[in-house]
Amino acid sequence: MSTDKAPLDPNRLTPKQAAKLLSAAAKVRVPVEQIAADLDAGAPQNSDGTMNLVQYAAWLVKEMGRGD
Repeated sequence: MSTDKAPLDPNRLTPKQAAKLLSAAAKVRVPVEQIAADLDAGAPQNSDGTMNLVQYAAWLVKEMGRGD
């Protein structure tokens, strides 16, 4: 696993890393539990359990278009 000082690879983020990165970018807390729920709901995931940030963002946009 990478250390906090190692550069992040947006193609291979853990849910915890993604939550931290997205929280910083949005200036709103993105809980790791929300990302885990998205993964459970079908968000794309790499075979090693990491996620690609661009694919995740595209999945979120697609899900927003579905409505409730």
